[in-house]
Amino acid sequence: MNAPQTPKSPVHFTFKIDGMTCAGCATRLEKSLNAAPQVTSASVNFALETAHINVKENTSPAAISALIESAGFEPSLQDSQNLKVIQLNISGMTCAGCAARLQKTLEAQENVSSAAVNFALEKALITASPQTATASLIQLISDAGFTATQDQGIQAQDESNEPRQQSELRRMQLLLAIAILLTLPLVAPMLAMLASIQLTIPPLWQFALAAPVQVLLGARFYRGAWNALRNKSANMDTLVAIGTSAAFGYSTYRIFVPDSSGHLYFEASAVILTLVLLGKMLEARAKRSTSAAIRALVSLRPRTATRVNGEQLEEVEISALRLGDVVMVKPGESIPVDGTVTRGAGDVDESMLTGESLPQLKQQGDAVSGGTLNTSTSLYITATALGEETRLARIIRLVENAQVSKAPVQRLVDQVAAIFVPVILVLAALTFACWYFLVGDLESAISTGIAILVIACPCALGLATPTALVAGTGAAARAGILIRDIEALERAHAVDHVVFDKTGTLTFGRPQLVNIQAFDKDSDRLLTIAATIQQGSEHPLAHATVNAAKDRGLALGSLPLTKAIPGKGITADLGDKQIAIGNDALMQAIGVESMMAAGLIKSYESAGQTAVTVAVNGRAVGVFGFADEQRPTAAATVSRLASTGVTPVMLTGDAPLAAQKIGSAIGISQIFARVEPEGKSTRVADLQASGAKVAMVGDGINDAPALAQADLGIAMGSGTDVALETAGITLMRSDPLMVPAALEISKATLHKIRQNLFWAFIYNVIGIPLAATGLLSPVFAGAAMALSSVSVVSNAALLRRWQPTVKHDSSGVTNKE
Repeated sequence: MNAPQTPKSPVHFTFKIDGMTCAGCATRLEKSLNAAPQVTSASVNFALETAHINVKENTSPAAISALIESAGFEPSLQDSQNLKVIQLNISGMTCAGCAARLQKTLEAQENVSSAAVNFALEKALITASPQTATASLIQLISDAGFTATQDQGIQAQDESNEPRQQSELRRMQLLLAIAILLTLPLVAPMLAMLASIQLTIPPLWQFALAAPVQVLLGARFYRGAWNALRNKSANMDTLVAIGTSAAFGYSTYRIFVPDSSGHLYFEASAVILTLVLLGKMLEARAKRSTSAAIRALVSLRPRTATRVNGEQLEEVEISALRLGDVVMVKPGESIPVDGTVTRGAGDVDESMLTGESLPQLKQQGDAVSGGTLNTSTSLYITATALGEETRLARIIRLVENAQVSKAPVQRLVDQVAAIFVPVILVLAALTFACWYFLVGDLESAISTGIAILVIACPCALGLATPTALVAGTGAAARAGILIRDIEALERAHAVDHVVFDKTGTLTFGRPQLVNIQAFDKDSDRLLTIAATIQQGSEHPLAHATVNAAKDRGLALGSLPLTKAIPGKGITADLGDKQIAIGNDALMQAIGVESMMAAGLIKSYESAGQTAVTVAVNGRAVGVFGFADEQRPTAAATVSRLASTGVTPVMLTGDAPLAAQKIGSAIGISQIFARVEPEGKSTRVADLQASGAKVAMVGDGINDAPALAQADLGIAMGSGTDVALETAGITLMRSDPLMVPAALEISKATLHKIRQNLFWAFIYNVIGIPLAATGLLSPVFAGAAMALSSVSVVSNAALLRRWQPTVKHDSSGVTNKE
């Protein structure tokens, strides 16, 4: 008898849908999807612009995407339970055209859902079906003329890439030095003419000097051009190879073919190759500087740890540690693992993760993160996360993925780059033909054709967006701002309303019980009842109540069966008593009325406190008043947002009086009070319906629906798994001033992207016509081409200097940097 088979989980896709203009569009798309044979069920949400689709086994995302496109909408895959993400390191790409061609090759594979190839970072991020073998993708990339290696983890990747990059840089420097030595004599006559000195180098000497340059430096371009040709495409290598070969070949013909005469272009081919290589070397250095933030984060991870083995201490490799191991960290050492302090107390510098300059006191029971620095006394730490599961590793991966992602404008640039080189080849041929056949000037025909081929390089276009994105997200990460992807950057740029969930963002989220009024004058008895019922609750007010009881030394009874009512309070049966603890809404719902309680509630709320009524058997017996300390920088945050044209909004479950008191203290006039947890997303949606672009600031867990509803979700302070995985932007410390800083770096990065695209285009817009009309020599064309890439990457690297424009000291006083 056969054992029953375990039913297979349904295959599920979530798509973001663009192009829906009304609910009718969603209904039509949903009906179209449900009618498809490979779809088992589909649900389309017009408000959220998403489609949740269950499909039959072996159905590819591409097939569903095609269905959505055929219905007239634009899909983009957001999530799939049966896809895996593969990250590969790519070498051998020489320009944006290479990246665009490789991405197109990968996306053409049936088992690949999406691919993003980043020329600046030399990485490919591929989303594919689970049965896809990484080896098959590596072979595919190899067949396309490039080399791919699997990402073996952050530390291993850094250890393998750094020597390779250093070796490649030294090789380029050596080749450049040889090229300069051979090229200088070729340009000496031109330099001598400036001093009115006639200097001539015999043709054979020119050939002897230029040939090694053409062979040594030209080899990389010939290889790249051949690989592109094999794949029926063209790239920067094609332009350089054809241009320099034309100059060198024509000059060689003039020397070795009898009765031929004319100008020799040996100096042009040698100078062009030398300048291009110089540009590539400067570009490589500049690209490394833009990604310095990732390398700095990786370098924080220590390679060894001191493990406690009984009474002995032993130094071991990080890879040898296991969960539950206890490590000792001496003063001045980096903490090697995520863990909990089990012995000792001291200050830990967390600035490398959070941007917070002041060390934080860590005591027994406190959590610590790997990569942070122990600055005072020895700490004993029990490991709770290792390797790729540590907070630092997740942060690095998050930043890396953001840097590999592509902006919509970059996709357009990639499309331009893909057809750019073929267009330039045609243009160069037409220019040559016009000069030769219409003007009859062979010298000018050759010169203009070469100049067009050399100046029209798509490298600057391909580097414009990714280098700015790498530098911007890296600078943000150093300040403790984690940007999930380019879409988050773009949404942040457009934000005009910032909605704060009050508790934990504008306040510390640690309310304290400051007033107890028991109607029978026995406050200890009232507090004991309330704390007994709430000792199992996670609500901040419940914690405050229990802590107050403990501070008074009150003995709590065993936890009874309770019922939490979100946004209102809690009820329980305690012996023969029915207890209710909560706000006005709860009291009204169960029919509790008390003039005495109403007066106290109004008094407490007028003072900015949260009032909670305690009722026994349907009768109010007392009122508690809770106060939550306002964060020192809350008012400065609101002021700074307002100064940049952003409207701050506060959401709170507090009563209107208490909310108004807190709002007026920090400068917020637009307040939504008495908002229950499930109502937060509705308030955000109401703002959006009025035309606002909304950022929601919360803790990333309790505020998840509102964070998802907002145009931009900002999770503040916790850095929890949920926040890191779901929020568009995560702030690694709980300082409200980080919110305007996050919007600031987003705007700065997008501004830098636009600058780069302008410079990338302007070189070609100006240079190509000058070259076609004979006003730009091949030598100057080569210099301009090299300069375009270097200027774009160097401009992006300026973002590394970014720091939040407003900081605060420990007293909360704001100041400009």
